[in-house]
Amino acid sequence: MRRDGRVHRRSLGLAALSAANDKMAPLPDDATGREWLWRVMMIAWPIVLSNLTLPIVGAVDTAVVGHLDDARWIGGVALGTLIFNYIYWGFGFLRMGTTGFVAQAFGAKDRPEVRATLGRAILLSVLFGLGCVVFREPLTAAALWVLGGSEGVEEAAYAYVIVRIWAAPAALCNISMLGWFFGLQRSGAGLIQQSVINGVNVVLNLVFVFQFGWGIEGVALASVVAQYVGLAVGVVLVRRIEREAGPAVPNSRTWPVEWSRIFDLKRLRPMFAVNIDIFIRTVSVATATGYFLHVSATLGDGVLAANAVLQIFMIFNAYGTDGFAHAAEGLVGQAIGAKSRRMLDRAVFWSTVAAAILAVGFSLTYWIAGPVFIDLLTSIPEVRAEAKTYLFWTVILPLIGVWSFQLDGIFIGATRSAEMRNTMVVSLLGFVGLTEVFVPLWGNDGLWLAYIGFLSLRTVTMLFYYPAVAGSAGTAFKPAS
Repeated sequence: MRRDGRVHRRSLGLAALSAANDKMAPLPDDATGREWLWRVMMIAWPIVLSNLTLPIVGAVDTAVVGHLDDARWIGGVALGTLIFNYIYWGFGFLRMGTTGFVAQAFGAKDRPEVRATLGRAILLSVLFGLGCVVFREPLTAAALWVLGGSEGVEEAAYAYVIVRIWAAPAALCNISMLGWFFGLQRSGAGLIQQSVINGVNVVLNLVFVFQFGWGIEGVALASVVAQYVGLAVGVVLVRRIEREAGPAVPNSRTWPVEWSRIFDLKRLRPMFAVNIDIFIRTVSVATATGYFLHVSATLGDGVLAANAVLQIFMIFNAYGTDGFAHAAEGLVGQAIGAKSRRMLDRAVFWSTVAAAILAVGFSLTYWIAGPVFIDLLTSIPEVRAEAKTYLFWTVILPLIGVWSFQLDGIFIGATRSAEMRNTMVVSLLGFVGLTEVFVPLWGNDGLWLAYIGFLSLRTVTMLFYYPAVAGSAGTAFKPAS
């Protein structure tokens, strides 16, 4: 009977499995590798698409200013964007922490905690976002002082940041909602929200700069408007998902705010502990990126502009392969909530296989079409020539970085934030040390080689902790003899 039942279940086909993914119930223990890969793809493909809209916006920003009359505009947008990477990546715990806790509550079938986790994240987002707006002047001045750059580049960056900062409250709320969607494995909702945000951003970029002539301030204002439009869309999506899940109170048509649960100290303490660790980890990532651009700036405006263009390649790869890391976050969190080591092992294996295939695709694409992409991003001959000189490094990078990105997703789903913090701090220190050695020897090639070393250190140090992370879902599965 078991064999017959298993055959009958498989005979439903992948179409039926796809329809079932809307509820994202755990796969049965005897699910095939094909079914696991399909589940991973069903979760990941909307995330990959939504993630890729993010670097498209960055590419459009760079392309818009790259067709103005001076390379300093490219450097200004690069430094300005880096500052927001610090802000948004620094507060990235609002997404990452939310995803891990929501996924585990979802796996444990604790729906009230799923809702309360979003409430806590939104409250923190509003608080931190308003703080960014209030302290925008000293924050911008301090960031530009640390990053450096020529006087013209700093002026351009200041003009960009002082406008875009007004998007912070909405942007941080959107980050929290995205983490909630990912934790519930409702990646389609994340795709809708991010596509709206980035679509509006791209259109307004072109209108504000080329139609209205607002220059770099127009690029920043497009981001502000887009984030608030995205916030409105996110609220609609959250309400829709909650209506599908049913009311929290019997015979009620509303979603009551459970303030006592949101402010429950027993639940707040671990959330704050995880968030602090992820904050340190994420600031370390942003610091590595900032240090990369800082060293680029010391090598001249031409190298800075070229590396800023090539960084678009890096971001496309990171955001694309991160789709499978995000899939791992939800699946790993669900496995730990359900205390299923078998589910965790299968989720890790198949999400990593899919991520590696995509990484190879990125490398081949950059190898074949990289020069064409560079020409699309800038019309300045000197920047084009400089970027093509170092294009080779962006071909290598996806094959090295995919493993660390995937491990990030696994650790986030397991809410093993202390280990993430430790490995990232060690890797950052290693990156600085490698840069100090390699750059004097080989210039910009040395800088790229040091960054490859940084990604490799992240992988090696996280693998050291992986057995303990996997053990949090229970003992390894042993098939019956």
